[in-house]
Amino acid sequence: MTQKILCEVNNCTYWGDGNKCHADVIYVVSQNGEQAADSEDTDCKTFKPEE
Repeated sequence: MTQKILCEVNNCTYWGDGNKCHADVIYVVSQNGEQAADSEDTDCKTFKPEE
């Protein structure tokens, strides 16, 4: 299955042209450890700053 993961964090190692994420796996967690009510309650743990 082909997936398109879009990301606007251009200082991430996995960020690519066209705002495409090139990570093999995306790991997202809730900020408070409980169920998230909306996207603002989540964090992307895949983020890795560019070196």
